[in-house]
Amino acid sequence: MTTKHIMTRAEVDKAESKDFALGGKPMRPRDAATLIMLDRSNGKPHVLLGKRHEKHAFMPGKFVFPGGRTDPHDGQIAVATGLHPEEERKLLTLAGSRANATRAKAIAMSAVRETYEEAGLLIGKKAPFSTNRPAWEGFAQAGVTPSLSEMRLVARAVTPPGRVRRFDTRFFSIWRDEVAVELADGGPTNELQELVWLPLPQARDLDIPMITRTILDELEKQLAANPDLEPGTPVPYFRMLHGRFVRATL
Repeated sequence: MTTKHIMTRAEVDKAESKDFALGGKPMRPRDAATLIMLDRSNGKPHVLLGKRHEKHAFMPGKFVFPGGRTDPHDGQIAVATGLHPEEERKLLTLAGSRANATRAKAIAMSAVRETYEEAGLLIGKKAPFSTNRPAWEGFAQAGVTPSLSEMRLVARAVTPPGRVRRFDTRFFSIWRDEVAVELADGGPTNELQELVWLPLPQARDLDIPMITRTILDELEKQLAANPDLEPGTPVPYFRMLHGRFVRATL
């Protein structure tokens, strides 16, 4: 794994002070996942972003990808297909000492669940599905069994210390072709007030957090080198290390 210095702690704090409140007691980052939806039906890839509610403590009013905190129970939900072996390997490698297949699945599945809840997009296969987990009842009602095989891990980023919320976020991507059902009225939560599909260059013009802009830049490079996002693309890992914000590559 190679590591490259990007910014100092002070530079990161200054840049991110526009995104969310700084401060708060020391805390361990919580597992989280984000799903970058890509649509290639119009030629150049378009990406889905939504605007967070102004009352949110974390990144209020910012345009972000659908995503949120991982629920460990998500790892117990049945799937039509699991993660591609190469993607699971990368996810386990980046999970560190607490790595196991159930945790890796939970992280990936939380991205699928959050995309349903926030954007009304159900990723999977049209097939009978049942669950006793309320968060997944929408899939059962729509007759969709979740599927993970086409998800690609594109980045990992840990929120620096000194924030009111800290997350250890895995960024996945998937093509819109893998959506089995699109709900006309969006997802059942109101966390994202607006949903827009934009080409990557235009997405950068939105009011987006620094890390979202960084991931968009990384994704654009990956698409240029691997247009179909076949498994095996190196994964960048962003974190604060010894007072410096660094980018490592797996």
